[in-house]
Amino acid sequence: MTIRTIDAAEITAAVKKLLMDCNYYIGKDIFGSLEAALEIEDSPVAQSVLRQIIENDKIAADEEIPLCQDTGMAVLFVEYGDKVCVANGSFEDAVQQGVREAYTDGYLRKSVVSDPVFDRVNTRDNTPAVIHTKIVGGTSIRITAGGKGFGSENMSAIKMLTPAYGAEGVKQFILDTVRAAGPNPCPPIVVGVGIGGTFERAAQLAKKATFRPIDTCHPDERYAAMERELLTAINQMGFGPAGLGGKTTALGVNIETSPTHIAGMPVAVNICCHAARHASTVI
Repeated sequence: MTIRTIDAAEITAAVKKLLMDCNYYIGKDIFGSLEAALEIEDSPVAQSVLRQIIENDKIAADEEIPLCQDTGMAVLFVEYGDKVCVANGSFEDAVQQGVREAYTDGYLRKSVVSDPVFDRVNTRDNTPAVIHTKIVGGTSIRITAGGKGFGSENMSAIKMLTPAYGAEGVKQFILDTVRAAGPNPCPPIVVGVGIGGTFERAAQLAKKATFRPIDTCHPDERYAAMERELLTAINQMGFGPAGLGGKTTALGVNIETSPTHIAGMPVAVNICCHAARHASTVI
């Protein structure tokens, strides 16, 4: 297989489009789930909130304006072909330039500060993005990008469980995390769960899980069953749309897993609001 050269400008343009698109157009899986939720709600308040969310998503798409005032911190999952060479710049610089152009030219709110504790000065272009890169075979680059809002991000949690907790311990931690979040993450939510790996790998898996379409399930039926069970239990909590009561607290629960150490069973929960923004492309 020969080496393929991709110009850095092509990567920048792709990232820019992905981040603008995901901030303007809600995914079909989320939109369909919101419409389905409206059909089952019998609370007038819950119905009203869902109608407003649906109308908001339609207006955002029609007028190409952000779904939410918090346009998030850019997060990208990249599958980078091992036969790809980037010309006229580096991959990292090309991605960051794409983020910069998306948030500037797309009139998206810039929410990133350069120092987390002391200075907290806005970078004014929403860079740097968080980039998770996996080297794969091939001559293409697959990029999945999203803008992660922090109303829901702040409600996320991780716990280093030991194997003795078992499946019931895993489920209890997930439910406890969602219950503690309550109305704060702007429900209805998508719950991303990462199980396995190490401390940081579990958190990465949980974030990746929020990017997975909610009309899909884990390929292992045991985890798929856990997803369905958790979704039912979360919706029985009754927080409902906007936390004002109802049957729809969550639209989906997605679990991603990874091999782990014999002594550990780390579990991370990454909560995402109904503006679950993500888009993918292959270069």
